[in-house]
Formats: sequence, C-alpha cells, structure tokens
Amino acid sequence: MTEEIPPEDHQPSEQPPAHGSMRYQDAESTTPREPTLAEQRARRKALAEEEEREATEAQAREVAERKAATRRKVMIGSGVTVGLVGVVAAWYIVGTPNQVSAVCTDANGTVQPDQYCDDSYITSQGGHYDSGSGLWILPLALGGGQYRYNYGGTGAVGTHVAGGTYTAPSGNTTVKTNAGKTVQRGGFGISGKSSTGGTGGTGGTGKSGGS
Repeated sequence: MTEEIPPEDHQPSEQPPAHGSMRYQDAESTTPREPTLAEQRARRKALAEEEEREATEAQAREVAERKAATRRKVMIGSGVTVGLVGVVAAWYIVGTPNQVSAVCTDANGTVQPDQYCDDSYITSQGGHYDSGSGLWILPLALGGGQYRYNYGGTGAVGTHVAGGTYTAPSGNTTVKTNAGKTVQRGGFGISGKSSTGGTGGTGGTGKSGGS
C-alpha cells in the first residue's frame, strides 16, 4: 500500500507591483531621497531670483518715497514762497503811500496863498480852526477870511480851483502843496498833522497843517 504524501502548501510568491500602481511609504521610517543636482540647481536659482526680486522692490519703494518727500518739500516751499510774495506785496501796497497835491482855497473855492491854510500861520495871527465848518478863520482885523485845503485840485492864486475834493485823504496818503510843503505825511496809515474836521462849503473838509 502506497503512502500518500499530502501535497505541500504552496505559498504564492510575492509578485512585483503592477505597472502604474503606488507603493505606500511610512514617513517615519522612510529615508528621504536626496535631491538630484538638477533639483539643487533649480532650488538655488529660485532662491536667488526671489532675493533679487525683493531687493528690486525695496529699491523701487525707496526711490518712490524719496520722490514723494521731494514733491512735498517743493509744494511746501512753493506755498511759503507764494505766501511771502503776498505778504511782501501787501506790505508794499500798504507801506507805499500815495501822493496828492493840496491847494489852499477860501470858502468860495478861490485859490489862495498856501500860508492861509497853514495852522502855524493862522494861529500866529490870532486865528483859529472852526470844527463846525472845517475852515481856518482869520480874525476880522486881518480880513476875517475862511480857508481850507482842496485835495487834488489845481489852479493859480486868484482863480477858482478846478477839480479835487475837500475831503482829506486817508492817512496812508502823502499830501503836499504845489510849493513842495508837506501837509500830511503818509505811510502805514499814520498821518502827519492833518486830522478830519467837519463839513462845510462844498464838501467834507479836513483840518490841515503844514510840516
């Protein structure tokens, strides 16, 4: 009788993975693969390009900031310059007095010698200034005449004054007689001896004196 030998258990041999399949790797036990030279060169090139790009952007920002600062300084400087020009111009306008000629006339507007409108002369002759009429008045012993300045008018002694006004100009206006005598010294609103008087005759008058 022949002894039957049981068939051996045949274990299937490990088959290579099929083409296109993936093999699982344990991250804790698997040794990372060293990058190839090509990968190392590509990585270094990428880092260099990134550093160059950041340096270029930083330089561009710095240039833009310098330009903006320069523009601000120019604008501020321009504003200050314009402001100073305006101040200087205003100062020049205010500080440079206008000039008007003064002609002495009597109450009828007839041109008289300048001395009859000079406060020093009138008071030395016993005359006085009448604030109601705005006229300098000589005593009757000297004819009792009444006199005042006409500003801006013209005319020879004994003729009727042409043009002008009897209203005294502002304190910024220099007033001189035709003989060159200063009746009012203008400048920064400061007048000379003149002061505003009342109203009389043909218009407002000013109390005028020489200097």
